[in-house]
Amino acid sequence: MPRKALQTLSEPMYYVLLALTKELYGTEIMSEVRRISGGRIKIGPGTLYAMLDKFYSAGLVKRTNLSLATKSYIITDSGKDVLKEEYQRLNTMILDGKEITEGL
Repeated sequence: MPRKALQTLSEPMYYVLLALTKELYGTEIMSEVRRISGGRIKIGPGTLYAMLDKFYSAGLVKRTNLSLATKSYIITDSGKDVLKEEYQRLNTMILDGKEITEGL
């Protein structure tokens, strides 16, 4: 059975949605993702804008500044739901592996 689009998020997608819990524009999103991830996740502009288009089309983010110079984005209620579901999925994976990996 095919997987529903955006049912699970890649690591960069997860961090972008985390960053967009406040209104940001492109370079701010990239900086916030680096900050939140402790520098582990770096997203380039091409990847970021492709991701934002996908999120926008799915209703997970909305554009808040439509000037030609900059477009700002913020997470929607649907995006918050997806973010919370992904957080729970990741947490479950950690708990599932905890007992096994602690014994290694």
